[in-house]
Amino acid sequence: MIGTGPGTLLAGRNITPVQRVGWSFIAAYVIAYLGMWMALLSPILVGLTRRTEHIDAAHATANLSLILGLGALVALVANPVFGHLSDLTRSRYGTRGLWLTGGAAAGVLGLTLVALAQTTLQLLLGWCLTQLAFNAEIAALAALLADHVPRQQRGTVSGITSVSLPVGMVLGTFLVQALDTSVLASFVVPALIALAGATVLALRLPRAARTQRPARTPLRHIFWLSPRHFPDFGWTWCSRFLMFSGVAVLMAYQGLYLIQQLGYTADQLPRLIFLATLVQATSHAIIGLAGGWLSDRLQRSRVFIIAAALIYCAALLVIAFATSYGAFLLGVGLAGAGQGLYVAVTRSLAVNVLPERELHAAKNLGIFNIADTSPQFLMPALASAILLLSVANYTLLFVVAATATALSAMAIRRVTGVH
Repeated sequence: MIGTGPGTLLAGRNITPVQRVGWSFIAAYVIAYLGMWMALLSPILVGLTRRTEHIDAAHATANLSLILGLGALVALVANPVFGHLSDLTRSRYGTRGLWLTGGAAAGVLGLTLVALAQTTLQLLLGWCLTQLAFNAEIAALAALLADHVPRQQRGTVSGITSVSLPVGMVLGTFLVQALDTSVLASFVVPALIALAGATVLALRLPRAARTQRPARTPLRHIFWLSPRHFPDFGWTWCSRFLMFSGVAVLMAYQGLYLIQQLGYTADQLPRLIFLATLVQATSHAIIGLAGGWLSDRLQRSRVFIIAAALIYCAALLVIAFATSYGAFLLGVGLAGAGQGLYVAVTRSLAVNVLPERELHAAKNLGIFNIADTSPQFLMPALASAILLLSVANYTLLFVVAATATALSAMAIRRVTGVH
């Protein structure tokens, strides 16, 4: 049993959940997301920057862009593929549980390789394995919102789980700072927490396999849903892609921005990033919770998403023209508010407009997640070109990112099937 019982409805046949989930399921769901974000985001925020600086300081910017870009490409492919495999899984351990725990366990191995890397190539291989592993877990996690949570509760649950992202960022960067004397521990401890969280959630899921199984999908359809046939899903995907183009720039380059534009040292970075993450996480959590709950109450999504994208646009412009760490903190605080509201509401909206939800939830949400991961692959390449051609002009980089988030607000206005 899960919560008030929707899991029992879905164990034997794949139908839209109608009963509200209880707090025990929500708590386990949040814990799993929290651990996964701790393990996956702290390397992006701090760990990889410091490892690339340590291994080859002269080429740190180019190497970091290469590692983040190729890692994101792996994530882009892995998410829908593992989502499809999760949809196909028939096991006495359930549909999603094996992918939750297996992905997290492989993530421990990947981050161990990152911590022990002595060359840029080793660092790249370790990070690609990490992305592969945790995106198998993400695919299963995302599908649980469609599997078990009814429509009238999705905004609230999505808002609550969205808080796991900023809290995971704070706890992950705190652990990196606290375990600063041990490179191995700073990477592996968050990964072990992620494995524990995935295990807790897997144990809460129904063990019976589904009696209804989707047909195998041709390879070309694993990565594609026609925006002509499903325009609301297409415009939601487009908005998410543009928004996360801005998010990817801030997440990947704030460390080098603080070093190269504001003049701080690499040794100061863990403390500075932790404080910035704390500010961002606080605003993310407050606005994300309130926005998810309010969107359910009002049964409105688009107006919240438009507002969120414009707030994030303003945040990037503040950072672009910042001349002090205090101004940077103001920018990341606004960014947290915008991202918190956006993530809470768009995840619910995506599930509501998701095609073929009954049989292909994980695969199609994997396609939606490409909107999150592809900017992590594309934006480092664009950012490298901008920083190279403009002689490390981070103002121009963040203005370009702000433009993308403004376009995100325009894209969501084209969604017509939901309010």
